[in-house]
Amino acid sequence: MAGSTRAPRPAGWSSVEPDSELVSRPVRIAAAWSWRTIVIILAVIPVIWLIGKAGIIVVPLLVAMLFTALLVPLTNTLTLRYRWPKWLALIAALAVLFASIAALILLVILAFRSGQQFDLTDFTRRYQETLHWLEESPLQISQAVLDEALAEILAWIQANVGTLIESTLAAGTTVAGVATGSVFTLFAIVFYLLDGRRIWLGFVSLFPRAARAAVDGAGERAWITTGHYVRVQVVVALIDAVGIFLGAVILQVPYSLAIGIIVFLFAFVPLIGAFLSGALAVVLAFIANGFWNAIIMLIIVVAVMALESNVLQPLIMGPAMKLHPLVVLVSVSAGSIFAGVGGAVFAVPVVAAAKTMVKYISSGKWRDQRDPTDGLGEEDDDDSAKVPARHPLVSRRRKKKVPNS
Repeated sequence: MAGSTRAPRPAGWSSVEPDSELVSRPVRIAAAWSWRTIVIILAVIPVIWLIGKAGIIVVPLLVAMLFTALLVPLTNTLTLRYRWPKWLALIAALAVLFASIAALILLVILAFRSGQQFDLTDFTRRYQETLHWLEESPLQISQAVLDEALAEILAWIQANVGTLIESTLAAGTTVAGVATGSVFTLFAIVFYLLDGRRIWLGFVSLFPRAARAAVDGAGERAWITTGHYVRVQVVVALIDAVGIFLGAVILQVPYSLAIGIIVFLFAFVPLIGAFLSGALAVVLAFIANGFWNAIIMLIIVVAVMALESNVLQPLIMGPAMKLHPLVVLVSVSAGSIFAGVGGAVFAVPVVAAAKTMVKYISSGKWRDQRDPTDGLGEEDDDDSAKVPARHPLVSRRRKKKVPNS
């Protein structure tokens, strides 16, 4: 064109410049990842919302999975090695579980009944000693200051009595929900142990036939990882109990054995359990031995809990779950932030199971496996003997053939 300053296009160029030439490749890759990530997040949000609304059903099912993972080694040993019937192995496993919990609770009751007896005068005497120390300390907190603080607390309670009543009613509802959830959990444990394979294969059959072997293998490995988590959690709870028990014995706090058992039982409830069991140890130390003994007991409790949550738990649980200690710490923190106590309990096993499943599926080892639901037809629903069985993964690993020399 006459007078045009535009350079002529090289031969072979299209008359219309494609859009891909205007955006660099790194930007296109980042955009592709971005919109796919947004779609995944938008798909997960309603699932999380539904789980939150159905918490009274979902939480008992998950708790039952943890208990089942703890009992499965016993039932497998009884059924595979000693040829016990499945129903008899189930009764034996439940009997061991309930007997263990009942024995711990009985030891706590006996320890409290046989130990030192406290009355109101003990607490009043310790309170007066502490008040005298506060008055003479640099803080100079007198009885008048404490009375003023108590008056402010009473005024706040009177101003918020309506909210407190509503909270109390909500707590009552929560207690009823816990009782209902406990019964639901017990039934779920029974069905998991009796017919867990059929329940799992029913879930696997919802996937396309080509993906069922991958889902089955990934789920099996996630289940093994969950079992590792439960056993490691027992070890961590035992470390908490032994540490605080030894501290109470050294400080000559009464009911030391009961304190250790309570710490062990409450250690399975993150955050709240540690706070309640530790507070009990400090209060008993205060009543029995005085203010400074209680302060030392408080330091021991905080040190044991900090060591367990920030050092021992990541170091012990990380190798067992094949997770980095930082991942364990971040998972528990994120779970407690987004889902409270339940999120802290299930964060680590969920993350570890997800990692195991993704790793197995991406490895492609499932491609040569047959469809695990073969033989599971509608006509076989009443015949549990025809449900396809899968031998434990550990057993298959031990039976690897050694090549002939």
